[in-house]
Amino acid sequence: MTMSDPLGDMLTRIRNGQKAQKTEISCPWSKHKEDVVSVLKEEGFVGEYKVQDLDSNKKDLVVALRYSEEGEGVIREIHRVSKPGRRVYSDSKTMPSYYNGLGVTVVSTPSGVMADHKAKTENVGGEVLCQVF
Repeated sequence: MTMSDPLGDMLTRIRNGQKAQKTEISCPWSKHKEDVVSVLKEEGFVGEYKVQDLDSNKKDLVVALRYSEEGEGVIREIHRVSKPGRRVYSDSKTMPSYYNGLGVTVVSTPSGVMADHKAKTENVGGEVLCQVF
């Protein structure tokens, strides 16, 4: 069965993994997913990640989840903005900030996948992928 929204599936796996207090999650690998997880790691929402080779030329992306000292997940909210049925684009001047800058909006730009504040400083816009707080 084919997946219509692989990035949304990965974000749901992260959300469900944190609610279940998992130490790590795995999902099918793609370069786009790896770029999004890289941004989440830079912003401190997830721990280390690695690409794991499976049999028959397939790969998995294994992401370590982070928790506070009280045991709560670092990610309070994570949701997909641009979906397959409705793409959402933004330029650098009207880039949405999330929770007044406490959260991060992940944007796919011509310069690569990056956080909203980096896209604003580089003055590039693109597709708004997801928002994390």
